[in-house]
Amino acid sequence: MTRGSFLAGAAAVGAGALVGTALSGQAAATAQTAEQTAATAQAADERAGGAGRAGRGLTYRGVMYECLDGETPHTGWDRARMRSDLRAVACDLHANSVVAFGTGVERLAATATEAAERGLHVWLQPRLADLPERQILDHLAETGREAERLRRQGARVYLSVGCEFILFVPGIVPGDNAVERVRNMMAGNWNPEQAQRKLDRFIALAAKTGRRVFHGPLTYGSAFGDKVDWDLFDLLGVNYYSYFDDPRGYVKELGPYREWGKPVAITECGTCTFEGAPQAGGMGWDAVDYDKPKPEVRPGVRRSERVQARYLTEVLDVFERMNLHAAMVYQFVTPDAPHRRERRYDYDIASYGLVKPRWRTEDDPTSAWHWEPKESFHAVARHFAARTGPRTG
Repeated sequence: MTRGSFLAGAAAVGAGALVGTALSGQAAATAQTAEQTAATAQAADERAGGAGRAGRGLTYRGVMYECLDGETPHTGWDRARMRSDLRAVACDLHANSVVAFGTGVERLAATATEAAERGLHVWLQPRLADLPERQILDHLAETGREAERLRRQGARVYLSVGCEFILFVPGIVPGDNAVERVRNMMAGNWNPEQAQRKLDRFIALAAKTGRRVFHGPLTYGSAFGDKVDWDLFDLLGVNYYSYFDDPRGYVKELGPYREWGKPVAITECGTCTFEGAPQAGGMGWDAVDYDKPKPEVRPGVRRSERVQARYLTEVLDVFERMNLHAAMVYQFVTPDAPHRRERRYDYDIASYGLVKPRWRTEDDPTSAWHWEPKESFHAVARHFAARTGPRTG
């Protein structure tokens, strides 16, 4: 979709809204049911009719883009930076898809709109965490309405109702935040059966909330191995950080997801920037000791951009050969994890980002901080360009 055709769709949606207000009673219910039926088929149609035919690989190849407040006044989401970053995602990384994830409906919507105008397929994923359920679901509903607005304007958009609720929604696992919950799970301080019942309940509530406001393809970013009723969704979403010496291990491990008969999307994949990071999987961030007064990279952790690049190249090749629906690399940039000369304080070592932030000074990013591509950025760009084709403009 070009910027012009997207804006034309935005103008036309006003007339469509007038038609929508005329629907009432059974007519409105029938229209909504038809839209949901179409949404269920859309992702499968893309899989069958696009790059998903045998031997053609992934349909969507992309990256995660974070929309959050920063730890400093200069490292949070910024509209001008976002627009520049998405240009790099489209034209330099050669992605055809992007996930706008985080909090704040306005910035999520602005990011998704910019991506759509650049011709990118868009995923919207709200991640409000550690707050009462009602607030999380209300935030989801508002995000879903923005996704529906974009869809009606002609954008290719999916809505993900959230990410790994077992970690980010209070009350499922003991702990005040995700880090405490992870530690309690690792220490055995939780009841898996009780947690599963609570997780099932909240996933169903989130799916119902999403369906009520959004009539395109719906999914959820589950942790690998989570038990999810995928009948609630149009495609399976798996956050996947496994490591195998033999690539056949990935194929075997992901195989059961295909038994649902729906498109399978790798909604997150990636690794950090140090030797041994792939083996650490989703715990790579723990390479930094955050309990110290000034956090430090743990002794013996050695930076390696090559390791990160090699891992991503390998798993993306596997996902292509498996003809999965999508693979989204986590993530584009982590502004609060700057690359520094001194290894102890090179927090980018423990970052999954494809680019490394360079702060203006050692301890203050200022508004002039910038990023530089890592080896992984170039490796992923080569992979995407070879299969999606180079993008310009």
